[in-house]
Amino acid sequence: MLDREAENGILVGGPRSSLPSYHLSTAGLCRGEQFDLWHDNFAPMLDLADITPGTSTFTGRQKLWDLGSLVLAEINTDSHAFSSLPGRVRRDPVDHWTMTVLLKGKIRTKTKRYAFGGGLGEVQIHSLGRSFEGMVAEESKMLMLFVPRDLSVETAATLSSAEFSTLATGMGRLFSDYLVDVARRLPMLAQADLPSLTAATRAMILACVSPSTGHVEAAEGPIANLLLERARRLINNQLLDPRLGSEMVRKELGVSRTRLYNLFEPFGGVMHYIQHRRLLSAYAALTDPSDRRLIFQIGEERGFGDGAEFGRAFKRTFGCSPSEVRNRDGGGIRVRSDLADCPSVERLGVLLRRLQG
Repeated sequence: MLDREAENGILVGGPRSSLPSYHLSTAGLCRGEQFDLWHDNFAPMLDLADITPGTSTFTGRQKLWDLGSLVLAEINTDSHAFSSLPGRVRRDPVDHWTMTVLLKGKIRTKTKRYAFGGGLGEVQIHSLGRSFEGMVAEESKMLMLFVPRDLSVETAATLSSAEFSTLATGMGRLFSDYLVDVARRLPMLAQADLPSLTAATRAMILACVSPSTGHVEAAEGPIANLLLERARRLINNQLLDPRLGSEMVRKELGVSRTRLYNLFEPFGGVMHYIQHRRLLSAYAALTDPSDRRLIFQIGEERGFGDGAEFGRAFKRTFGCSPSEVRNRDGGGIRVRSDLADCPSVERLGVLLRRLQG
């Protein structure tokens, strides 16, 4: 069964309803279809490779919680290789940090500068917008927290200084215990608790994450991340300015064209990133019931001088036309109440793109 819909709905256990969880399982499929499903589930953020094709089964189970400003996943998986997606032009670039607590098994990661793993109960930090590869070497179980770069300036600086490392400190273990406890208690929480949970998690990240020694010695990574954060804030603040482009961003950052290209290469270039953010902004406008402007006016405000060009770019990104989004309750990227109706293999991608927006 791909879905376990009885568990996807809101569980009622008293006067308040708990948060729903969303399930994916490879059970009930033939061996090739099992890995294909698992691969497609992670395709928005990773490229997975099957390293044990001769085995009779590939077991993968995933439980997702939509925490509003964060996403938490509980993952059980057999062995596989993984690699990040930078270097190719992606339709929907996903760039978050992941904070992974390994509960069983083994994970090993390599970057251009570092190779690292972690013991059971230790937190590993990855950046989905950077180049890396690795392997889940055994049958493994993990909790994975997805943290958007826009959560706060402080968390961005903190996680930038520690990405691609293992938190093998006492405070790192404290964060691991916190995340395990959050997963255990989520069935007792309701939607109204999410702002408090986000604030508590942000405070724990700031308190428990410290720069890795290697990153202190090699400052290039953190410097690049800080420049990227400045660029992202500039683009968000000037998103509707018709003058916004690579030259404006370059001058504001005070960097060379080559440096700017290297910063945004994982996103297909700075102009691709700007267009993607503008399309996300257009999507929000089209689903806003108080915004009744004509569709071409919304596109024109975001730099699309031609309505047909806007429509084509929008459909490439979201899989549906601007008019379909406007006329459909909730639109093409499903609102939270519709997530249970989304195909199970697409839910992780939907949630990650929502964090991106």
